Amino acid sequence: MKLGEKILTLRKQRGLSQEEFANQITVSRQAVSKWELNETSVIA
Repeated sequence: MKLGEKILTLRKQRGLSQEEFANQITVSRQAVSKWELNETSVIA
């Protein structure tokens, strides 16, 4: 399972929208979308 798939699965299990999840981790909704689509990497 790729990281984007894992983020999507866990977000949906918790019943969060991309917007809600993004707000919780203080990133943009667009960043979450790109992560889930594997269009960009998560940098910590």
